[in-house]
Amino acid sequence: MNKLSEKEIAQKLEKLEGWEYVDGAIETSFEFKNFKEAFSVMTRIAFECEAQGHHPDWSNVYNSLNIRLNTHDADGVTEKDFELAHSIESIIESD
Repeated sequence: MNKLSEKEIAQKLEKLEGWEYVDGAIETSFEFKNFKEAFSVMTRIAFECEAQGHHPDWSNVYNSLNIRLNTHDADGVTEKDFELAHSIESIIESD
């Protein structure tokens, strides 16, 4: 998987509301009603991550979820990160 240029990343981010490019990764945050809802969505995302064989750098505090995506093997952001970001958005929207 090839590392995307900053221009390519910027173009792809136009299709992902709430995501931004920061320090070599794309990232976003979500807020939920409570911890149970946040953890439930994290579990659904975790199954999708496993299916795609790509795993986020993420953290959860009570009702908030912060997600960072990059491809360590490529030392940057790749198409794989955007595929997972779109899947995460689909999971969030279906909730």
